Amino acid sequence: MSGHSKWATTKHKKAVIDARRAKSFAKLIKNIEVAARLGGADMSGNPTLVDAVQKAKKSSVPNDNIDRAVKRGAGLTGDAVEYFTIMYEGYGPSGVALLIECLTDNKNRAAAEVRTAMSRSGGTMADPGSVAYNFARKGVIRVSGDVTEDDVLAAVLDAGAEDVSSHGGTFEIITDTADLVKVREALQAANIDYDSADSEFVPNLEVQVDAEAARKVFRIIEALEDSEDVQNVFSNFDVSDEVLAELEQE
Repeated sequence: MSGHSKWATTKHKKAVIDARRAKSFAKLIKNIEVAARLGGADMSGNPTLVDAVQKAKKSSVPNDNIDRAVKRGAGLTGDAVEYFTIMYEGYGPSGVALLIECLTDNKNRAAAEVRTAMSRSGGTMADPGSVAYNFARKGVIRVSGDVTEDDVLAAVLDAGAEDVSSHGGTFEIITDTADLVKVREALQAANIDYDSADSEFVPNLEVQVDAEAARKVFRIIEALEDSEDVQNVFSNFDVSDEVLAELEQE
């Protein structure tokens, strides 16, 4: 996850092409619809919806799109779509583990797109359970902007944060999933804005990769993320700042 976090941060700082932005918007809208479907449209009683909306706003999704997604997910428009969550497992180079989370209204299409993306980009599908054991579900909050590590630590340590790390100007806070909302609220109480607060799969052990392997892993992840059915790709690879700097020059 660490390497992917660094890469995601790097991509965020670069210009985003329209096609990739559109796909990102579609995935963020899905998150909102699912959160509203499960917990209702009232943000005061649905913290998952609060976080889904916050993430969408931080990614510049228009407010009208967000409002429609909330209403559609809550069944207020009569055209709600049912989404299914499916997990796939795979490997990249150097034994890098990949956990692929799909959110789809068509299981067969999702399966076909994941397998095609993996095979064309050099990845290998794995049997269920062969990769997942290396990951734990955790709360992950990301913070950027005019804030220091000391500010973040002071706000979240007593609220249940397990770890705080820095990735290229973005702070990543790891919590138990049960403490995610409490830690997020602690940031808000300290007037620290956050970019996203999600439940994610975090690796127990990481694999350090060189530039060549990193290129291949990034190619696999980007191929997977090109599918609108793939909501998240979690991995256990890590890259040094030197390797990341080398890749950014390409």
